[in-house]
Amino acid sequence: MSADGHFVTLAGVTKRFDELTVLREIDLSVDLHQVVCLIGASGSGKSTLLRCVNCLETVDAGTIVVDGQTITNGSIDVNTLRRKIGIVFQAFNLFPHMTVMQNITLAPRKTRGLSKGEARTQARDLLTRIGLLDKADEYPDRLSGGQQQRVAIARALAMSPKLMLLDEITSALDPQLVSEVLNLIRELANTGMTMIIAAHEMGFAHEVGDKVCFLDAGVILEEGPPEQIFSSPREERTRQFLARIIEAGRL
Repeated sequence: MSADGHFVTLAGVTKRFDELTVLREIDLSVDLHQVVCLIGASGSGKSTLLRCVNCLETVDAGTIVVDGQTITNGSIDVNTLRRKIGIVFQAFNLFPHMTVMQNITLAPRKTRGLSKGEARTQARDLLTRIGLLDKADEYPDRLSGGQQQRVAIARALAMSPKLMLLDEITSALDPQLVSEVLNLIRELANTGMTMIIAAHEMGFAHEVGDKVCFLDAGVILEEGPPEQIFSSPREERTRQFLARIIEAGRL
C-alpha cells in the first residue's frame, strides 16, 4: 500500500511514441479490492496505460506506485513486480506447443518455485474454477476463443497476483462466447480481486466497475461511479462517446 493509502497510484504519467503523445499527465488511483474500468474509443490510451502499470512500457514523465513501490524510477525488479500483477490481453497469447496444463504450470514452477506436483494441483483447482478441467491435456488450437481466454486468465491467476490488468479481453471473441469470459471476471470481482479493466463491454463496466474512467486522446476526461458516468456524464465528449455506443447497441 502506498503512502496515500491507494494500492495503485499514477501521478502525472505521460507516455510518448516518437511525436505522438499517447498518455497526457494521467492521474489515477486504485484501492485494494477495487475494480476500475477504463472506457474510451480505440487509440484513447487504455491499453498503453495498462502496459505502463506492468512496466511493459516505460513512462516519459510522472510516477507510478504499486503496492507501496515506485515502479518508474528504474530501480524496481521488473520480474518481482510482475509476480504481483497478472495481465491478460485480447489476443490470448497461450503457448501453442503446450497443453492447457503446461501453459498454466510453467510460470509458477519457473518463477514461484512450485514443484511440479504443487503447480499441477493449483492448475487443476483453477481449471475446475473456470469449468475447463476436462481440457487440461488439450492444446490451445483445440479450444474455442472463449475457452482460450479463460485459460489465459487462469494462467495469470496461477501466479497469485494482487492486481489483474485486463485489456479488452472480449473484443476478439464471437458474441456468443463473451458471456463465459465475463462470468469469470464477475466472479473475480466478487472475490475481491483488485482489477484495472480496459473495457469493451459497456454494460459490464457499468455492472462490475467501482469506478469508471473515460479516456479521450490520452487524457482521463472524466471519472466517477458507473451510475454517474453512464447516466449523467458531465463532459460533452463523454456524452458523445456513450451516444455512439448506444447507437451501436453496446449499452
